[in-house]
Amino acid sequence: MMDIVPYNIIEKWLKAWSLSRKLPLPVRYKSGFKVEVGEERQKIRYVFPEINDDFIELSKQIDEPWIYLKVCASPDEVKNRVSEKWIIQPPGYMMFCSSPMNISRKSLGESYRLEYENYNSTTAVKIIDENGELACIGRIVLADDLAVYDRILTAENHQRKGLATFLMHELEKIAVSNGIHNNFLVATEQGKSLYETMGWELYSSYTSIVIPGI
Repeated sequence: MMDIVPYNIIEKWLKAWSLSRKLPLPVRYKSGFKVEVGEERQKIRYVFPEINDDFIELSKQIDEPWIYLKVCASPDEVKNRVSEKWIIQPPGYMMFCSSPMNISRKSLGESYRLEYENYNSTTAVKIIDENGELACIGRIVLADDLAVYDRILTAENHQRKGLATFLMHELEKIAVSNGIHNNFLVATEQGKSLYETMGWELYSSYTSIVIPGI
């Protein structure tokens, strides 16, 4: 695991995150980055590669709800450095994979089909069931030499059927076809376990804090 995440990795990942969501690209804010998200419960996000003076000072300045501060550090590290007005969110995990994923190739089955959507250097791969409903979706964004996997979701009634694993293989094929072998994502606690079985490794802890609205 990295002690300090390189600045350029944060920049590429956050650029991909923004492209995937059709948001303005990140801009530099001191030693970190800022993205104007514009949602009711996430107005702005600031992302820092480490807990430093810029991060601490910004946490003191902000009193407005729904502005997120995010940093490559564990929840315990963050908790000890910010005031109680900030609520720590469920932990995240930056992960990487630079070799072929450990995935057994299986057919999708006659009950499902694939659909693709391309936009903003992003390819969204969708698995559609026989009733035309979305069963599983994921996106891959090519940011320079980094392939960022984003928003891998499986509908509840289609879980535990191997769809997410199949989808990850399809996304990997897109990266490889573009000559990219450096893969990156941010996982939840639940997702982390799945990705580790595929050969992904922990790159850094990733913690978000926010002042919630009333």
